[in-house]
Amino acid sequence: MVYCLKLVVIGVVTVPAVIVTFLIGLFDPHGKQVYQIGRFWSWLILRIGGVSVKIHGLSDLDPKRQYVFIVNHQSNIDIPVLIQSLPAFQLRWIAKKELLWVPLFGWAMWASKHIAVDRSNRFHALEGLKRARKHMKAGISLVVFPEGTRSTDGKLLPFKRGGFLLAAKTQTPIVPVTINGSGPILPKGDWRIRGGQIEVRVGEPLFIENYRPGSLRGLSARVQELIGKNLRPAFEFASEKKQQQPEPLGAAKSPIEKRTV
Repeated sequence: MVYCLKLVVIGVVTVPAVIVTFLIGLFDPHGKQVYQIGRFWSWLILRIGGVSVKIHGLSDLDPKRQYVFIVNHQSNIDIPVLIQSLPAFQLRWIAKKELLWVPLFGWAMWASKHIAVDRSNRFHALEGLKRARKHMKAGISLVVFPEGTRSTDGKLLPFKRGGFLLAAKTQTPIVPVTINGSGPILPKGDWRIRGGQIEVRVGEPLFIENYRPGSLRGLSARVQELIGKNLRPAFEFASEKKQQQPEPLGAAKSPIEKRTV
């Protein structure tokens, strides 16, 4: 009953947010204005779901520059979690084009100017790279889930090279980010959001001037190693959470009022 109530409230919040996002997005070339709506929506989703976030490592980032955030992926809740965990940055996702056809979510994704690519079409992938460069010049950072899909057991899946190619070609620092605890809160294939705490560990930026497209395998292995070091088994993280008081996500004030680059 509780899960159904949460779903209804999320639906009531999401539908008008998507409509407003779509309308404003028609006149927002880089999606900077509609991103504010997305931040507010993500804050509400976490509040409704009873999800708190504990963040480590933000002090290592420069809010005045752009990054490529490489992140492990366990759950659909990872997206609102990242939006709230990196408040000083305008974020855009690189995602498979099939997501554009998902009702509501796909429409908001298009209007927010996230980058949808056809992974099987090399020409389309190159066009996505051009769009990513334009976003970066406008002060936007990119988020890549290199596994390409959600892990069902919390372990890292093999990394795809697209995000690393983008970082190498644009000479943009990579930031490894590890999310712990999101899988049990909203498992793959489930619609029920369980309350709880998620931990986000932001690593130090990797400046990649010495990396070239031909050395992507080594770069990918290095980032995978850094993410894996901070990745904890679900049972270990759950045990630790029971011993700690969950830390609320920010103040009760809506994050739409916070400054965004």
